[in-house]
Amino acid sequence: MHKRPTVFSAAASALLLTLGMTSQAVAGMYRYTDEKGQLVISNTIPQQATKRGYDILNSNGRVVESVPAAPTEAEIAARETEKQRQKELAIQRDKDARLLKRFSHPDQAIKAMHRKLDELRGLIQLKRGNISVISSQLDSEQSRAANMERNGRKIPEATLNKIHRLESQIRDIEREISGQAQEIEVLRQSFERDIKRLEVVTGESRTLSLDPTNTGR
Repeated sequence: MHKRPTVFSAAASALLLTLGMTSQAVAGMYRYTDEKGQLVISNTIPQQATKRGYDILNSNGRVVESVPAAPTEAEIAARETEKQRQKELAIQRDKDARLLKRFSHPDQAIKAMHRKLDELRGLIQLKRGNISVISSQLDSEQSRAANMERNGRKIPEATLNKIHRLESQIRDIEREISGQAQEIEVLRQSFERDIKRLEVVTGESRTLSLDPTNTGR
């Protein structure tokens, strides 16, 4: 004697069938172009085909999602180049903003440059004056030592030490002057770059001379 299927069994079967259909709908289909350029629709997709981009279709054949092709090496390089360019532009914008906080016109930067360079040149002149004074002292001590030698007298150790000390002081000051001269050149170049940039970002041209000896300053 056969048992008739119960209502529960029929409902369970219908549910399983529905789940199977839903699973297939979720799995969907793929539409892609193969290596020969032919359009293919399949429930699977080769790994190589995913690099060329593909569409995901629902059970009705409609596109539910489009996956773009993987970028080429040239495209990746172009993106990196653009990313670097944007980074450099951001850095330049920040520099420009800080520059405009210091100067609103190229002539302001020129005046500031002349003041700073004049200050450094003044320090060099003072140091040259110090060298002149020390050189006079050195000449005096060397003349005294030479006279002692001519007279057959032994030069005192204190005199020799003083001569060496004066010579050392002159060398030290000359090194300081050389360093400040380099600082002047570096500072001048930095100011001139800022002045040129100010002309660009403000749209204003300088009216003062970069040369401090020019009377147009």
